[in-house]
Amino acid sequence: MFDYTVETGLTVDEAVRSLEEALAQRKFGVLWKLDIPVKLLEKGIHLDQEYRVLEVCNPEIPKKVLTRNQKGGYFLPCRVVVYKDRETGKTRIGMARLTVLFGLTGDEQLKGIAEEVEAALVEVLDGLKGA
Repeated sequence: MFDYTVETGLTVDEAVRSLEEALAQRKFGVLWKLDIPVKLLEKGIHLDQEYRVLEVCNPEIPKKVLTRNQKGGYFLPCRVVVYKDRETGKTRIGMARLTVLFGLTGDEQLKGIAEEVEAALVEVLDGLKGA
């Protein structure tokens, strides 16, 4: 699987707030938030689904990655999405598995960094699972 996704009983807004708090405890900051339906509406396109994208980063990670391999920046920052599943109505929080993305480089040291970051983000998501 290319992703890691959990389900929560929180609303999308509650999940985003809880996610931001949990990320901060792990020294991850939110660099940018995108509310896709709002942005699309600005362009005259209606999307009837709650869907947020958060770009997150622990400031130590980019230095490790970019010092090792400049192309590793193609995968930075990490993205975590929060959305309301159209089929179930449940809120889901997920991310692309960094080990899969960085594994594409064939660089074992980058893959090691990805394993470390992915493990931290999985713990954050698991903490929100079922909330």
